[in-house]
Amino acid sequence: MFENTKQIISRIGETDQLYLSNNTPELALERGDLRLQLVTISNSKQEQVHFLQEAIVLLETARIEYDEMPMSLYIKLSLHLAKAYMIFFELTKEKRYALITQQILKPMTQHENGDIYFMLAYASVSKNDFALTRHWLSKYVKTNEFDLELYQQHPAFNAVRKEAWFTQLIQNKLH
Repeated sequence: MFENTKQIISRIGETDQLYLSNNTPELALERGDLRLQLVTISNSKQEQVHFLQEAIVLLETARIEYDEMPMSLYIKLSLHLAKAYMIFFELTKEKRYALITQQILKPMTQHENGDIYFMLAYASVSKNDFALTRHWLSKYVKTNEFDLELYQQHPAFNAVRKEAWFTQLIQNKLH
């Protein structure tokens, strides 16, 4: 077992103990994130599904359990939840997970967060909805969160990478 894996598992134990005495949305975010880290480390699909399911429960529960939390924290919880569903999509190729991602994030677009736009574009391209992909990427490139390398290299966008509008969005951003 890699040292990093041992550290993650140790921290999961610590955060699970903290949960018993004082659960907070921040703690739920960390607990969910730790499980998502284990998903990326694991080579076993069964383990990955297990950790994804745990992360989803933790993140979804935190989003609805607390009456008040800063919007920035709610957005982080939602983005982690969307990431978990998109990892499920990558594992299964079931488009329903991309749809769930859209349902989680679409109500939050008024916050003009680039990460939300990116994940919506990712979910849209995963469903072969290229018009919506273009729409969300157009919004994404105009934000402070825009990451040129991520935009150019994310494998989900291979289906639209050669489209004129995809290249034009970059050119417009760079000029």
